[in-house]
Amino acid sequence: MTAVHPRRSTAGAVPALLVLLGLLAGLTGCGGAAHKPARPAADPAVQQLLDRRAAAVRQHDQQAFLAGVDPHATRFLAAQRQVFGNLAQVPLADWSYRLVRTDAFPLPPMAGTGGTRRTAAEVQLRYRLSGYDAEPVVSTSYLTLTQRAGHWYVAADDDGASAGHRSAVQLWDQGKVTAVHGTHSLVLGLGDTKTLRGYAADADRAVPQVQHAWGTAGWPGTVVIEAPRTLDQLGALLAADPDDYKGIAAVTTGELGGSAQAPADRVIVNPAAFGELSAFGRQAVLTHETTHVATRLATTAHTPLWLSEGFADWVAYRESGRTAPEIAPELAQDVTAGHIPAALPTAADFRPTSTDLAQAYEGGWLASRLVADEWSPDQLTALYRAAGTGATLDSVLRTHLHLSLTDFTARWRTYVQQELG
Repeated sequence: MTAVHPRRSTAGAVPALLVLLGLLAGLTGCGGAAHKPARPAADPAVQQLLDRRAAAVRQHDQQAFLAGVDPHATRFLAAQRQVFGNLAQVPLADWSYRLVRTDAFPLPPMAGTGGTRRTAAEVQLRYRLSGYDAEPVVSTSYLTLTQRAGHWYVAADDDGASAGHRSAVQLWDQGKVTAVHGTHSLVLGLGDTKTLRGYAADADRAVPQVQHAWGTAGWPGTVVIEAPRTLDQLGALLAADPDDYKGIAAVTTGELGGSAQAPADRVIVNPAAFGELSAFGRQAVLTHETTHVATRLATTAHTPLWLSEGFADWVAYRESGRTAPEIAPELAQDVTAGHIPAALPTAADFRPTSTDLAQAYEGGWLASRLVADEWSPDQLTALYRAAGTGATLDSVLRTHLHLSLTDFTARWRTYVQQELG
């Protein structure tokens, strides 16, 4: 996740913060309260209903898609008609639903049921974008289903919200999606086409930079960007409080590490914050986020945030020609005042509410720059890959740099003082 600098939102330096697995539950399939053990569907006809709706999306058959909506649910029917239209430009390679369980949440009372049968279903949506996703994105919806005259229909997707079972929100739930294809990128957005083309151009410049620093193995060399129109829409996509993202220019989603079967990443842009940045800042943001896409398989819970964020910033600023004080002004101010950090940034330092947020970004960048400068860029990437394997950070540093964590920290403190003093 890339933040607008707390004091200089239009300046060149754009510090960054990785979003850990679980924070973006709405995009990676959690979509609300913790899952209960799955139970068999009450009726195989429910899955058949879902299969028909999925086929209708794949075949661009609006009539078949809407035929699966309860005709008595007039508001939901209108909303589903809109959603189907919003999907028109999205280049889908696949789209399917899987019924996880029925009786998934308590249904609100329904007046005058007249013998209508209802059930609350937890359903997984799995989709892939053509030419971009090797594995599907998975998200969870909580649907109210009604049975009329022996036929199942979808009647609502928000009845579980009051019980903490909120359906995940996708971009096409928020408006008509425009697709812009770049050389190395796909932008799906709700804004004007000119702005979306700007995102694609920045992303197209970012991909070769990342390939130069990280290589081409383990990632497709492409990036998918989603651009909602408002901060509230961004919050809905992230299943998070939008106020927490006011100063965030972009967020990278994706499951951390360890498996080639992990869901595809998305870079989600906050148009308001992104628009405050200079041209250099915008390029740095998308290069940083693209680095997270490229390094995702090598990034695990064992990877320290100062390394994951610092490496992404190192790639973004590597060929900028800017000095350390220009890229790390907050930390430079502290050093000039005689305050040199005692330790490498911790995970807590990267929280959006941290008072040392900018210094955490900048300290992580300088730690990565130190390794690249005093060892080599190849040694930095090797260190990154090793840090995610589960070995202790101390042992990884000893193996690759021949320094203990204590000695590396001391070396880093000296480097910070030299570069920023």
